[in-house]
Amino acid sequence: MPEGLLIIRAVLGLLLFAHGTQKLFGWYQGHGLDGTGAMFDQIGHRPGRQMARVAGMSEAGGGLLLTVGLIAPLGAAMVMGTMLVAAVSVHAPQGLWNTNGGYELPLVYATTACGLGFTGAGGWSIDHAAGIPWTSGAGPGCLAIVLALVTGGITLARRTRVLEADAAYPAEPQPATDQSVSDETAAGARR
Repeated sequence: MPEGLLIIRAVLGLLLFAHGTQKLFGWYQGHGLDGTGAMFDQIGHRPGRQMARVAGMSEAGGGLLLTVGLIAPLGAAMVMGTMLVAAVSVHAPQGLWNTNGGYELPLVYATTACGLGFTGAGGWSIDHAAGIPWTSGAGPGCLAIVLALVTGGITLARRTRVLEADAAYPAEPQPATDQSVSDETAAGARR
């Protein structure tokens, strides 16, 4: 049993750690805070750079906590909350299947993290070695779910307010600058 939990924790945790560092540092062919922040701005998570930092820290931090088996329910909550927001904000419009950009992968990550929130990290973990109490069972698992739903819900509510404000007060079109006009003229001349 502890070997199986270690394998699940290691794969899930290390993948999420890497996914978070793509956002934070641009590692593993990621876009870093600037690129991810710009995308977050576009989908209504503003300020984008700050929200990208929160998402990256939640993924990387939650992934590390699960990998080493330290306060597993907290790591599970961090992962579940972030995956909830990703599933709703980015993937839900494409449906379920990952091949279409759907929410299949965030659902698998969140469900696996949820299971670890209930089972705990197992015998091969810091939680077990240090004798940290309350790191498995119905109480910690339910608390992890509640924490994920509250934080994810707040984040999604903030996004909804931003998108509603954008719809109510659309951005004014920017006037063409002399440089953009000359660029358009030059592009037309090349045709």
